[in-house]
Amino acid sequence: MPASDYFALPPSLAVFAPHFRAESAPWDWLREIVPALAAQPFADPLPPRPPGVQITGPVYLHPTVRLPHTATIIGPAWIGEGSEIRPGAFIRGHVIAGARCVLGNSCEFKHCLLLDDVQVPHFSYVGDSILGNGAHLGAGAILSNLRLDQKSVIVRTPDGAIDTGLKKFGAILGDRAEVGCNAVLNPGTLLGKRALVMPSIAFSGYLPPNTIAKTRQTVTLLPRRD
Repeated sequence: MPASDYFALPPSLAVFAPHFRAESAPWDWLREIVPALAAQPFADPLPPRPPGVQITGPVYLHPTVRLPHTATIIGPAWIGEGSEIRPGAFIRGHVIAGARCVLGNSCEFKHCLLLDDVQVPHFSYVGDSILGNGAHLGAGAILSNLRLDQKSVIVRTPDGAIDTGLKKFGAILGDRAEVGCNAVLNPGTLLGKRALVMPSIAFSGYLPPNTIAKTRQTVTLLPRRD
């Protein structure tokens, strides 16, 4: 189950290509976020920002990034072209976002990779997760990243269960996957390309591409959209 089954690293993040290989398991990309950011020089000066935007540590903001009047960004963090940070966003270290992403109001982001056109507009938590191109979280969606027993996270794939060895691991969302409002993805959830989780449910495990999860166990086939 390589990362290429879920997403492709877009040209906007080409500088990180040596760290995010298509043949690697998608959860192995999580391990590469820290070294990928450590390899960046962060030499470009930050663009002008409102006084209520607090930035500490090494941070790269593309000059076209739209900033709110209030937000907190703790580096290392790298935010790409045309992305928008909304009021009250808390970017809490080791965050990479590609082009045209929305890091929404009152949302928290920690140790995560957002590919191009990801939208997380309102009241969500994204920790130790990877969101594919065009992925979207409805308001209040939570990507839970720690088991209650604090053991390493196990992913359940069509080929069987795999112990990732990661104590903190939220979710992997394929390209154009969607999560409904107030849904919770439990640690180690895998959503294939264009997979959809309905609002207000807790989902665990693996959801194949082009399917809808209406309960924790039930999926409904969708027409393929390439």
